[in-house]
Amino acid sequence: MPRLSEERREERRRHILISAWSCFSRNGFHATSMDDVIAATGMSSSAVYRYFRSKDDLIDAAADEALVLVRDLFERLLERRPTPSPSEVLTAMTAEARDRGEGQSYDLTRIAIQAWGEALRSPELEVRTRAFYLAMRGSLAELARRWHDEGITPPQADPEQIATVLMTLMPGLLVGRHLVAPVAAEQLIGGLGSLASALDGSPTS
Repeated sequence: MPRLSEERREERRRHILISAWSCFSRNGFHATSMDDVIAATGMSSSAVYRYFRSKDDLIDAAADEALVLVRDLFERLLERRPTPSPSEVLTAMTAEARDRGEGQSYDLTRIAIQAWGEALRSPELEVRTRAFYLAMRGSLAELARRWHDEGITPPQADPEQIATVLMTLMPGLLVGRHLVAPVAAEQLIGGLGSLASALDGSPTS
């Protein structure tokens, strides 16, 4: 048989991943078997195992991809000029949580929620997940420093504290979408504004 080109190998690997994501989105990591994934690919078992040795390999790849989608959102925001305002960032976060997966056979935000639990079981995934979230907090702190330098936030505002709040919001947005109800940007912005007024002792109007 002729050797597969690097491009063709990557296409096959991606096809297997997307098939696995579709299965994981529907049934979760542990209710999905390798046989389910193989059936979804339409490939032979030997062909699938050539790329992924086990379901754990597929789970690790799915978890990494779910983390990347969140990282990419904040990297895009950092690249924008002028710097997006806090309201624009919150709007982008709610849109990402609400719209990700629309029109696709899989939803990586569902996989992200599963990956958090998996990270508590897998020490290697836990290390990667922690490193990812620390890096994401660094990106958010950079946004907050720009807001400080541009006079958008008060002079006494701590960029690291702002980054911690924003990082903490993203998991809540995903839980809201899948387990409660999607959160609108207006709800989030209004609620944070009211809470900030209460915390600093300012009277509500």
